[in-house]
Amino acid sequence: MSSEVRPAAPKRADMVTITDVARHAGVAVSTVSYVLSGKRAISTATRERVLASIDVLGYHPHAGARALASRRANVIALVLPLRTGMHLPVLMQLVTAVVTAARQFDHDVLLMTSDEGPAGLRRIAASALVDGVLVMDVEMTDPRAPVLRDLERPSVLIGFPADARGLTCVDLDFHSAGARCVEHLSGLGHTHVALLGAPPVVYQRDTGFAHRTRAGFLEAADRLGMAATAHPCDESFVAVRQALERVFAADPEVTGLAVHNEAAVAHVLAVLPQLGRSVPDDVSVLAICPDGLAESINPPLSSVLIPAEEVGRQAVSLLMRKLDGYPVPDATLLRPTLTPRQSTAPHLEGSPR
Repeated sequence: MSSEVRPAAPKRADMVTITDVARHAGVAVSTVSYVLSGKRAISTATRERVLASIDVLGYHPHAGARALASRRANVIALVLPLRTGMHLPVLMQLVTAVVTAARQFDHDVLLMTSDEGPAGLRRIAASALVDGVLVMDVEMTDPRAPVLRDLERPSVLIGFPADARGLTCVDLDFHSAGARCVEHLSGLGHTHVALLGAPPVVYQRDTGFAHRTRAGFLEAADRLGMAATAHPCDESFVAVRQALERVFAADPEVTGLAVHNEAAVAHVLAVLPQLGRSVPDDVSVLAICPDGLAESINPPLSSVLIPAEEVGRQAVSLLMRKLDGYPVPDATLLRPTLTPRQSTAPHLEGSPR
């Protein structure tokens, strides 16, 4: 009768324990625990040896055990109430950036899309579900701001309320983005310009980025001695045509058009020829939008980049620093970057429109 001894089958990753890691690394179980939790300083050599063993064995600490060890849930909440007038592709870029950045810090993301307002923040903070909170779609007078100042969990806003004191905020500098559009058109010789903005409901909600873009646009035009108007615009083809008709009715001399409404961009370029205006010979057009959208349009659009990925990364980084007790700046404003493309050109006095 054969007495062959077969080697033990290797453990699956979900069967590997912290004891296995300690034995493989030649250290105590408590040392592995300290490496995982960061609760006690461990020498670089020992830490690297433990991490190498974790990698070789494929060890994944149980989320509950990890949370108990660090007193953290290893989850952050992303509060994104889905409301009318929001452009989902750009929002999803931000969400993806937040999720990707959070995973680099070994955190998952709980996405909260219900419009619960202050009550939702209090509910999530009172639970043990999350370590911190990211808040999007920030209004100028946001009812969540006072709650965030007193919240027991650290928070970061992706956007700025009118009163940002006591809050940590990060976003594109939309005021400067609006001004940069005007400066670009002014540099090309345009003196009559217009802004085609977000849907009316976005302004009615007092959403911060929309108001700041419009203010930056109009203030820069006034500073440079240019004639300027600003018009909200819904996203359908018919709404875009009606908005452009209002633009030229208000000022038939408009030769420079900035669009801060990603969903309307393609319609703008389709409607202008119907109104007897070619791009860029009669009207120069630029947009505040992601590069991917600007480059996919014909002609390719001059644009101010919405840096969704960078904003998401910065927001997570700020939140993690707050969780670890490090100081962070109250305001992080990303400078706008404008890329000229074929949709804008010099305006010559007397040129046909």
